Amino acid sequence: MVKEIERFGLPVVHVCTVVPISMTVGANRIVPAVAIPHPFGNPALDVKEEKALRRKLVEKAMKALQTEIETQTVIE
Repeated sequence: MVKEIERFGLPVVHVCTVVPISMTVGANRIVPAVAIPHPFGNPALDVKEEKALRRKLVEKAMKALQTEIETQTVIE
């Protein structure tokens, strides 16, 4: 679905836990997530730390949307 959306000129960021799968399906902007059961969080952290972690991931994804790319790119 990522490639189809980008065909219309809309940049897409694929936040995922298994980067090789994203590469295989052709996602262009890939942001690695935390873990399969909790891609945007870590329940082992306290509330303040988890909020900071989530914010960092969202900010990274937003920055990736603004990044011009030519090939598949994993944004660390």
